[in-house]
Amino acid sequence: PTQVMAALLPVLPGQETDQASVMAWGFDPDRMSRDPYQGAYEAVVTSLAKIVAAGADCRDAYLTFQEFFEKLREDPARWGKPFSALLGALAAQLDFGAAAIGGKDSMSGSFNDLDVPPTLISFAIAPIRAGEVLSPEFKAAGHPVYIFSGDTPDEKKAAWEAFRALARAGKVRAAWAVENGLAEAVMKMSFGNGIGFRSAPGRIDWYTPMPGAIVAELTEDPGDGRPHWRLGATAAEPAIVIGDDAASIDELLSLNEGVLEDIYPNRTAKDEASVPLITSDRQPAARPRTGSARPRVVIPVFPGTNCEYDSARAVMRAGLEPEIIVLRNQSAAEVSESAARFARAVRESQIIFVPGGFSGGDEPEGSGKFITAFFRNPEVTDATMDLLKQRDGLMLGICNGFQALIKLGLVPFGEIIDTDASCPTLTFNVIGRHQSKIVRTRVSSRLSPWLKNVNAGDIVSVPVSHGEGRFLCEPALLEKLRANGQIATQYVDLDGHPTMNVDFNPNGSVWAVEGITSPDGRVLGKMGHSERTGANLYKNVPGNYDLHLFESARDYFSL
Repeated sequence: PTQVMAALLPVLPGQETDQASVMAWGFDPDRMSRDPYQGAYEAVVTSLAKIVAAGADCRDAYLTFQEFFEKLREDPARWGKPFSALLGALAAQLDFGAAAIGGKDSMSGSFNDLDVPPTLISFAIAPIRAGEVLSPEFKAAGHPVYIFSGDTPDEKKAAWEAFRALARAGKVRAAWAVENGLAEAVMKMSFGNGIGFRSAPGRIDWYTPMPGAIVAELTEDPGDGRPHWRLGATAAEPAIVIGDDAASIDELLSLNEGVLEDIYPNRTAKDEASVPLITSDRQPAARPRTGSARPRVVIPVFPGTNCEYDSARAVMRAGLEPEIIVLRNQSAAEVSESAARFARAVRESQIIFVPGGFSGGDEPEGSGKFITAFFRNPEVTDATMDLLKQRDGLMLGICNGFQALIKLGLVPFGEIIDTDASCPTLTFNVIGRHQSKIVRTRVSSRLSPWLKNVNAGDIVSVPVSHGEGRFLCEPALLEKLRANGQIATQYVDLDGHPTMNVDFNPNGSVWAVEGITSPDGRVLGKMGHSERTGANLYKNVPGNYDLHLFESARDYFSL
C-alpha cells in the first residue's frame, strides 16, 4: 500500500520535467469522534508526516481540508464539534508552519437520526524532485529499521529533519508514516516485496497510534538516541516477528485484503479455462513503398479523449511528428468540417493513432458510437483505407482507441466493415468495475511493424485503465488469429504464463489477449497504455515498460 500520490507536473509534448508533487491525507474517525480538536490536530500532523516519509520537505507543504459534520440544529454540542475541529486544525497549522489554502465544507451529514462522525480530513501537498521520492515497501533483507519520532511539535519537526538528512544522503530505502501503530507500519512495509521484519529486543509499544512518527528502512545504523531509535531489521524470512509473536506475510496480506472482500471484491470466481502460451514465428512482411525521415502521426481527439498529450509526447520522443486534431460535434456543420479536416490530415500523414479516454462518456460501448460513426464517414473511411492499402501506412488504437478499431473491424480484419455478433468485441471487465493498475504482458507475435524492435517472448509491464477491456472472440476465429500471428500480446503472471487470474488479467480476456493486429500487422489494437511510460514513472513497480512501439513505427519508414 502507498500513503501518497506522487505525480510529475504536466508539461506540453516536447517538454520534459522531473518536477513532481506528492499529496497525502490524514484522518482517523475514531480519534475525531472522541475529541474533534485532537482528531483534527492529528489529521494535519499525519498528512504532513506522510509527505515527509515520501521525501518531501514539510516546510514547503500547503494544506486543504474536507469537513463533514452532522446538522447543527439547536444543540450546542453539535455546534461545538466543527468549531473545535477547526481550532485543532489551526493549532496544528501554527505549530508546523503549514497554511491551508482552501477546502470544501459539507455541513449536512445527517439523515433523520443517522449522523456522520465528525470529519475533518487534512490533505497535504508539497513539491519534490522525482528522483527524491521514497516508496514505503521494504527493499532488502538485513537492513536496520528505525523510528523517527518526538513528543512535542518541535521534537517531531527535529525528527523529520533528521530523517530528511538521511534521505538526502541516500541512506533511506523505504519509509512509512505511522497511523495505527508500529506493528501496522512494519506489516504494510513488508507487503510490497515480501521482505520480513524481526524486532529488536526491548520494550516497545507496537499498537498505539503515533501521529507524526516515521518508520524507515535504512542502509546503515545511525545509532540510537533521539530523535531516532532502532526497532529491528528487515529479514529474508517472509514473516513479521515481534518479540515472541510471529505471523507469515502471506497470512497477514490475506487478512488485510479480505476485510471488505464481500462488499468490494478484489477477486473473481476462479476461471478454469485453459490459456495457451502463444508464440508465433511469423515475421513482419509489411513494407512501405516510400520512406519518411520523420513520419507524421495524426492523433484525433474525440469528446472524452484524454490521452492526446501523452500520445503526442511518446510519438515525439521516438522522432515522429504528431498532429493533434480536435474533432468538434456541437453541430452537424462542425462534424462535417471536422471530418474533412481530419481526412486531409490523414492524406498528409503516414500513421493514425487513436488514443484512449472516455469517449461517449464511457457509457456502455461509448467508443462504438461517436468514434466509429466518425470513421464510417465516407471521406474519413476513404482516407483511412488509402493510407493503409495504397500508401502502406500504420494505425494504432490504445484502450478507447482499441475499442473503436474492434467495432470498426480494422482489427482483426484490416477493413472498415459492418461488424456483427460473430465478430470479436470488447466488453465489461469480469470483476464488474474499472481497473487501474500495472500489468505484465508478453509479446506473442512480431507480425506487426509496431513490434519490430521486440522479440516474441519479451515481457513488458504496462499501465491499464479501463472498464470495458474484456476481449471476447469465437473459438474458430481465435484459432485463426493464433495461426495467422495476429494475437500480438497476452497478459501474463509473474512467471510469464498467460492466465485468467484477475490479479494479472485485469478484465478476463479470453486466452488472456491484450492486443491483436490486422492480417498484415499494420493495424494494432491494445488495451495497455504503452504511451504512458517514461523516466521516473511507476518507481515502486519494477519492470521493463518499453515496448518500443513508436521507435518501431519510425524504423518501419526508414528504408
